[in-house]
Amino acid sequence: MTSFLKLLQWVLKAAVFFTLFAFALNNQHEASVYFFFGTQWRSPMVLVVLTAFAIGVAVGVLGMVPRWWRHRQLARQAEKTNPPPLQTPPASETAEHLH
Repeated sequence: MTSFLKLLQWVLKAAVFFTLFAFALNNQHEASVYFFFGTQWRSPMVLVVLTAFAIGVAVGVLGMVPRWWRHRQLARQAEKTNPPPLQTPPASETAEHLH
């Protein structure tokens, strides 16, 4: 079963790679991105799209950082006030000690 899952995972990764590769090959024409004050950036379309995607991911991650920190602090406080319960051995081990 695990080998099937590994094969499926590999096939999905290969499909994503070849899809992105085909996208890059089909979008090699030059594009212009116009900024403020008349500045512009001229680059292949695939670089423009991938750069916009990377900037979007970075902004999304940076937007989530305060919430992650807050949840981490709350988890630490909860751990200090309520320590985790003691580990109890499985029932099979306790039965062995009784005999």
